[in-house]
Amino acid sequence: MNGEELTEQETALYDRQIRVWGADAQRRLSKSHILVYGMKGTIAEFCKNIVLAGVGSLTLVDDRDVSEEALSANFLIPPDESVCRGKTLAELCCDSLREFNPMVRVSVEKGDLASLGAEFFDKFDVVVISCCSLATKKLINEKCRKLSKRVSFYTVDCRDCCGEIFVDLQKYNYAKKKTDGTTECELQYPSFQEAISVPWKSLPSKVSKLYFAMRVIERFEEAEGRKPREICIDDLPAVLKLKKELCEEQSLNESHIPDTLLERLVAGAKEFPPVCAIIGGMLGQEVIKAISSKGDPLKNFFFFDATDGKGIIEDIKP
Repeated sequence: MNGEELTEQETALYDRQIRVWGADAQRRLSKSHILVYGMKGTIAEFCKNIVLAGVGSLTLVDDRDVSEEALSANFLIPPDESVCRGKTLAELCCDSLREFNPMVRVSVEKGDLASLGAEFFDKFDVVVISCCSLATKKLINEKCRKLSKRVSFYTVDCRDCCGEIFVDLQKYNYAKKKTDGTTECELQYPSFQEAISVPWKSLPSKVSKLYFAMRVIERFEEAEGRKPREICIDDLPAVLKLKKELCEEQSLNESHIPDTLLERLVAGAKEFPPVCAIIGGMLGQEVIKAISSKGDPLKNFFFFDATDGKGIIEDIKP
């Protein structure tokens, strides 16, 4: 991001936002470049939020065709089948997002994200991925970390009425407002691989049960060679068996991962639109904070479960 000032048109359009977080924060947003992979319902909510906020550019990657599941949660997909014919999810969402804010450059990149070289990611300030395998999450995170500049990395997953966000801002400096002025703060984030490799028995006893449950689901999909969310209630016995094995391996009491929670995640692998709005809103807020360097950022997991309405932040580090 360079030091260009906001144009008169940008200043007029984003006037209300500038009054909230200042002209410098809006300038940073307007010069930022965001990459998004996996156009699920949660990502659609996130994209809408940051396009309205006025980021510089948004690049979408998702070569899949429209499915019934996508239509149930992604409001960016037109209901007209004739419009959808011959277009990928990313292309359809791109057309819709351009209408939200013509000043934001929204484009589509085709191809397999995992096969793209590190130089591709160097063009962006923020990378957000969804609907990815465990291996792909690790790979993309490591590619971002190897770049000469800092690229903020996020993963997001929403299953049934539960959601998870992971954040890696690497070495991050930001300004924190206090009653007696502003304090400069610094945070050091672990990678996704480092965070999920922390022994379960070393974690605090009150860590969110969703953290453990999501790791079990990830491991199951990886072991079975499944795509994300390619899971159903018939898989529950095998998932519960894997839970038992992992708990024994990690010396964790099985009560930390309730069978009822795993059953919900397995049976309701699809997204629940109201939860998409909550998780997408939270993700948008965090990305805006990271770009503007204002406000305490999330570190490093966020979990939400609509059954109790609670949002929980967990700082899981080696």
